[in-house]
Parts: sequence; C-alpha cells; structure tokens
Amino acid sequence: MSLPLAILVVFSMLDIGTPHTGPEMDPYKTLGVTTGASQAEIKKVYKRLAKEWHPDKNKNPGAEDMFIRITKSYEILSSEDKRANYDHYGRTDDTQPYSRYGHNFNFEESFFNFPFNNKNQREFSDGKYLLHFNQYVSDVVPDSFRRPYLIKITSDWCFSCIHIEPVWKEVVLEMEMLGVGIGVVDVGYERRLANHLGAHRTPSILGVINGKVTFFHYAVAKEHLRQFVEDLLPQRLVEWVSDKNDQQFLNNWHQLNKPHVLLFDQVSVVPLLYKLTAFAYKDYLQFGYVDQGLSETANLQRQFNINTYAPTMLVFKENTDKPADIIQAKGMKKQIIDEFMTNNKFLLAPRLVNQKLFDELCPVKQFHRRRKYCVLLITGDDESFSLGNQAFLSFASGNTKEVVRFAYVYQQLQQPLCNILMTSKDGTQPPLPPQVVILERRNTAGKAFFKPGSTWNGSEEDKQRLVEELERLQKDPSILIHDAMLPVLNNEFASMFIIQWISAFYDYLSDVIDDILHNNWREMMPLLSLIFSALFILFGTVVIQAFSDATDNKCSKPKPKDGPKTENGSPGNASSRPPKKNFVEVTELTDITYISNLVRLRPGHMNIVLVLTDGSKNILLSKFAKEVYSFTGSLTLHFSFLNTDKHSEWMCTLLESVQDSMQIDACEDNDGSNRKMDYTGYVLALNGHKKYFCLFKPVYTGEDPSNKVLGDNGTSTSMRRSRSVSRDDQPPNKSTRSRSTSTLQIHHKLDRLALWMERLMEGTLPRCYIPAWPGLDKITSSK
Repeated sequence: MSLPLAILVVFSMLDIGTPHTGPEMDPYKTLGVTTGASQAEIKKVYKRLAKEWHPDKNKNPGAEDMFIRITKSYEILSSEDKRANYDHYGRTDDTQPYSRYGHNFNFEESFFNFPFNNKNQREFSDGKYLLHFNQYVSDVVPDSFRRPYLIKITSDWCFSCIHIEPVWKEVVLEMEMLGVGIGVVDVGYERRLANHLGAHRTPSILGVINGKVTFFHYAVAKEHLRQFVEDLLPQRLVEWVSDKNDQQFLNNWHQLNKPHVLLFDQVSVVPLLYKLTAFAYKDYLQFGYVDQGLSETANLQRQFNINTYAPTMLVFKENTDKPADIIQAKGMKKQIIDEFMTNNKFLLAPRLVNQKLFDELCPVKQFHRRRKYCVLLITGDDESFSLGNQAFLSFASGNTKEVVRFAYVYQQLQQPLCNILMTSKDGTQPPLPPQVVILERRNTAGKAFFKPGSTWNGSEEDKQRLVEELERLQKDPSILIHDAMLPVLNNEFASMFIIQWISAFYDYLSDVIDDILHNNWREMMPLLSLIFSALFILFGTVVIQAFSDATDNKCSKPKPKDGPKTENGSPGNASSRPPKKNFVEVTELTDITYISNLVRLRPGHMNIVLVLTDGSKNILLSKFAKEVYSFTGSLTLHFSFLNTDKHSEWMCTLLESVQDSMQIDACEDNDGSNRKMDYTGYVLALNGHKKYFCLFKPVYTGEDPSNKVLGDNGTSTSMRRSRSVSRDDQPPNKSTRSRSTSTLQIHHKLDRLALWMERLMEGTLPRCYIPAWPGLDKITSSK
C-alpha cells in the first residue's frame, strides 16, 4: 500500500470513529447577523427574534426549539469570551466543540493528542485558577495583603509551559495547603492583565504580595519556588525567642496592644506555614518562635511544660505568666491554626488605637438579637491612672458574655471621641477621667447610643455598679439615652510621612535594581527614556553655552564710537560692552593722582572710588574687582581707592559740603557725639567736571548682619551707629572664629555693588552736588 493511500485510510478510520452530528448551530446564522456585528446590533436583533418566536405568542410547532436556539446564540455572542472562543475555534462553550464544517474532528487532539488550543484538555491548574483583569484588581490585590499569591503566565502553543507543568502541579498542591493564593493568566485571553503585571513572555512565574509584583528569575524547581514564596514575605515577621529575651517579648503586649503567640518546635528554621500565618494576622498578633533543640530554651520549655514530641502553640494576653490558650498537635493544619488565631485576635481589654480596631471590637448593630455593647474606659497613661486601669482589666478578664466587649482609650490621644462621650447633656459638669461609658453603634456613618459616663476608681462599689448596669442593659436597652455621631479615631500607630516616603522610595529603588539585574528592559524603558532625555537636555545646554562663549570671545569688536550720552554725561548701555582685559585696573587716590583723577577729569568721565582701610584693603579690593569687572569695558569709567587711614578727614569734609538738597549725616551720630563714622566699604562715583557724586553704602558694617536698613539711594545699608572694625581696635588675643566672622562681614559689604553700578549707568541714582572739591590740605595724611 502506498503512503498516500495509507494516510487516507487512517483519516477515514478516525473520521468514522468520530460521531457525525450533522450541521451544528451557528449563532451568527441563527440571529441573522454578520461576524462583525456590534453588541448593540446583536441585542436589537435578539429582542426582535425573541418576541417573534416566543412560544406564548408563536403557535408554530418548531417555535420552542427556535426560541431556545435564539437564546443560546445570544448567550454566546453577548459574552466576549464565548464569542471569541467560537470565532477562533468554532466552539460555543468550554466543553462542547461545534464545527462549522459539520463534524467534530480535531487534528491536534485526535492524531497527536496534544493539549494545545483546547481548554478541555488543560491541566487542573490552568482551568481552576484562571484569572481575569477585574478579578485580579478586585479580589487578588486586596487579598495579597493577607497572603502571597503565586501566578503563572501561560499561553496556547507554549512548548516550554508543558515542560514546567509537572513541577508547577506539585508546587500548587503544596502551597495551596499552606494558604498561598494560586493564579494562572492566559495571555491569549487576558492580554490586558498580562501587560498590567509586566509579563511579556511565556512561561513566566511571579509573586504578588501587598499589591507588589515580583518575578521569579530562577530555574523552575520545587525548592526554588518554595524559597521564592518564603522570600516574598517580610523579613521580621517572627522573632526568635529564648530564655534571654522571653520576658522582653511577652511584656511588649502593652506597647504593641496585641496578644503574643509562641510556637515551640524541634526544627531549626521557622516553618513556612507559621510565617504565612504570621503574615495573615500581623495586624492582630505578635509572633515568636522557640527552637526546642537549643539549650538556651530549656527554661522556657520547663516553665510552660512543653511536650517535645509535637509542635505547641501558646497565646499570651495581659497575663504573661500563664497562656490564655494553647494548642498542640502533630502536623498542624492551616484550618486549625486559623481557628485558633481568630479566637485570640484581641486582648481581654485592648486599647482603641485606630478606627479599624474600633469597628471590629464594637461592630455596628445588624439584627436585634445580635446586639454588641462596648464598655469603654476613658483614662490616661499617667501613673496615677494605673490602679484604675488594672481594676478595669481584672473586671474584663472575668467577662463571659459574648455580647459585651471591653476596651479603653487614652483621652489625650483620642480627644475628639472622648469630648463627645464625656459631654454632659443636662448642662452639668461632666466627671473627669477615668470614667466608664457603655455604647452601642447603630450604623457605619458613626451614629451611636451611649450611657453617660460614671466615675471609675476600681473600687468594689464601682465594679458592682457596672455589673448591675450591664444586667439591666440586657433587659432594657433603652437605658442608652444619649445619641451622637462619633468621629473617626486617630491612628496612633501611623508612621510619619517622611518614614512612609523613605519606605516607598526604598521599595521603588529595590524594584529598579531588581529589574536591572534581571534585564527586564521592557519595564525599564520609560525610566531609562526619562533619564537619557534629561542627560541629553543637560549635555546639549552645556555644549551650546560653551560654543556660544567661544564664539563671543573670538568675534572682533569694532572700535566703539561715541554714542548718545545720558543726562549725567555717561554713555548709555556702557555696561553692555564686554571687558577688554581680564583684570581690573585700580589706582590709589593720593595727593599726586588727586588732580588728574578728579579735579581735571574730562567731561563725561567718572571715577569710581572705593573707601577702605589698611586692614580691609586686600578683602575689599578683591570683592570690588569682581563686582565692577563687567563694567570695565566702558571707556568713561575709572576705578580708584581711597585709604582713610591716610586721609581720614577727606570723607567728612566731602559730606559736610553737600548742599541741602541731599540730607546726609556727616561725621557725627544722631545724638551729636564726635565719634567718627566708619566709611569702610563706601563707594563714590565722582564726576569731576559737574561737581557731583553718587554714594553707595555697604550692606552692613560688621555688627549684626540682620541689623539692616535701606539707605537713601535704595541700597541696603547697615545702622549708622556701627563701630569701626579696624585692625587696631581688635584685641590681640581674639579667637580665630571671631576673625573669620569679621572677614566674612567685610567681604559682604559690597554684595549689592553690581546692582548699584547698573543704576549708575542708567542715570537713576540721586546726585550729591558740592560747590567745590575739597582742597589738598584735606587729603594730607593724618599720621
């Protein structure tokens, strides 16, 4: 037999073995719509056909069958998943394959027996744990704050997915028994969810905990996946307890406001089931682990009479000497542990530290027979309240009624709640804490009925009165005569904003480093794009600025012409000319240079004179050069300095000769004393031809930097009652710190000189006119 004939015979046998069902239902033909019809069109056609073929209105014998076919067709086409399933594979549901060609022969399933492209042949995990986007957002993410999730990303025609399936099945069976959530995402049907998770290849395995996604990057083995789940959990969920720190661990219940759980076991590592339990109940309980194989835990085992042949779990509440509950069994199951934890979630009389705890301890009334009353002690954390608090705890420990819960609150930490409960309705003065209030919550908006507080000292009379009130309350709830809207409680354990910000930044940085190490470039592309864009802009700006400066330096400037001059004779826009030299030429104003630099100065030219002393010469000249350097390009400006140690009378004579139009104090203080002014740091713009000058006063003169006033010329000046800080007045044993402070103050005298020079070139500074420049005798050295 030839090969083509043999293949034909095999196909014929397979086709014979497959039952023919005749032409199957085509939902598009049944409704009479095209494959590209919208949901609105399908719904409109369905309503028309359903009304037409309804058995109550249509008496045709085939109306009922037709109506069923119309309904089935609409169910398929109105569901996006079922419609996509039919469009791709010719099936109208997950189990019954329909063929558009009149038979059910599937080449892949019948001939090769491959599980591809067939949901019915998938492994158990793929069908049982399939996730959809809405399900992930609404169910998985909130639940990930109580337990971690292990999610596999798969797709049709994924050969690698088949290779990891046995390991995945074994891990799922183990992890599900421990309480780990399991999920499977089919990229072919949930591309949106896969993109949301950042999964761009199949197969992929990832973990979700606290809403955060972490990818598994190692070889798919049972041990690796188990370790991956363990690494997802926070590091310090369980504290190691021994004979050295057992009292510290157990006595921490008051600060943390939680019961403490101790697990005794023979293994040297904390069991994963115990870690998962600690994560699930981390908001309610504090967990510790005792290794029975260590000699450091022998006293603990003897103290609580621990059986070494089976794991033992103890829960401690307010009494640290005796456990409140105990469980001991070989091979503890998750269901038993969950029940044990649920029954011991709260202390006998916990402190209300946040709204969540208040809602669980004092739930809202739902039915008349499910009333829950909350006995609340309003007290303080001072030592004077300790006796009353202990008596309240002792009273609460004897409570056996499930309808009554006991709690206490610190008035200074929950002030809004205490103010409402302690307010007297009849106008009388309410009792001061501590006091006991009985309340019942009526709705989630905060409405509650309560009985006014009574003073609580912890005496036998107070206990007897509280017992009588609780007994009367169960018979007559109307004794809760007052109602109020309770505010939301403050979260006393809320971390500071800066701590939250640092924690969030650390998590984000860890994610970035993890992505870089494992080459997850798709997720890193937005961040990398932002970084490179910022670097490109910064680098481009620096390069452009550098080329611009180089071009300006190379460009040859034409010889400046005499441009229009301002009213004071100085050329306009002189400051815009670039300096011709890389230094500032400053000459000293002496009896030799006085005539040429001032008296016989050419019209339109000005001399900028800095006043200084021998002690401040170097500092001020350096600062002066920096401030006026940009103005050295002007041909009409000259720069000089005057030493007042050599010519002490010249400034006084100059200021005394100013006409009445400019009010300037000369050489005396406001009180008329003869103390001489310290003119160190003053700058004069002298116009020798027109006999006027403009005056710059320094920012401050060396005393308190904050002691500033505005001078007459608009610049910031120091107080006129400033002392001279010359070198001769300083004590010989002055500290280095004082000298550095004085130097800093002298250096800052010329901080605003550049702005003053701008105003000088604009011609907007006030001018001080004088009849004549002081004579030569006024500049003779006084030494």
